[in-house]
Amino acid sequence: MKMDKQYKSFKQFYPFYLSEHLHPVCRGLHFIGTMGVIVIILISFINIKALLLAPLCGYGFAWVGHFFFEKNRPATFAYPLYSFVGDWVMFKDILIGKESIIHPEITKNCE
Repeated sequence: MKMDKQYKSFKQFYPFYLSEHLHPVCRGLHFIGTMGVIVIILISFINIKALLLAPLCGYGFAWVGHFFFEKNRPATFAYPLYSFVGDWVMFKDILIGKESIIHPEITKNCE
């Protein structure tokens, strides 16, 4: 699937989003970045200025995963809202075991 496709719903978009996150280091960095954002939000109850670090943490870890491990362009550039939601859904899916850090196609795509 290409990044110029127009998705009519998040349900249509999410399989594409997952296909852009096959490398386990990329997925792991997304997970760490999202967890970091949660910690920053909790810290912000003590120091509101901490919220300034949230985008840097979330996107910083994710983009390192894309540029250096997945070797693709982050979906955020073409689909900012769906990509933002996709990151949180993938985080939740990893937490509940619906998705894994090590994607089933890893043996095909990361050798």
